[in-house]
Amino acid sequence: MKQYLALGVALLALSGCTTSSITEKGEQVDIVWNVETTSKQCQLKSTFVGSEGAWYNFWLISNRSLTVGALNQLRNQAAEVGANTLLLGAPLPYVSSVTYVGNAYDCPPPE
Repeated sequence: MKQYLALGVALLALSGCTTSSITEKGEQVDIVWNVETTSKQCQLKSTFVGSEGAWYNFWLISNRSLTVGALNQLRNQAAEVGANTLLLGAPLPYVSSVTYVGNAYDCPPPE
């Protein structure tokens, strides 16, 4: 019985070591940092928060993986509302996670 409990705890701990993956639609969303990129021709769709990491697992996952996971969350959310561009703000300063807020826009193709 103890070994099943230990196995369950180990599996639970390891399940917290994964980050968000990107969907096929999410790969089509461009990330921009410059507000001028989302000109008057772009239509604001929504604002989203992407966050990876928690107090119990942040030390098991690299900052790079946490950042990529948070950005993947945002790109996936933007794609779900039909956006093709994501304007990011500065990351929010948390110790145990990486969190971004982004505005999702539908922009015309570049000329």
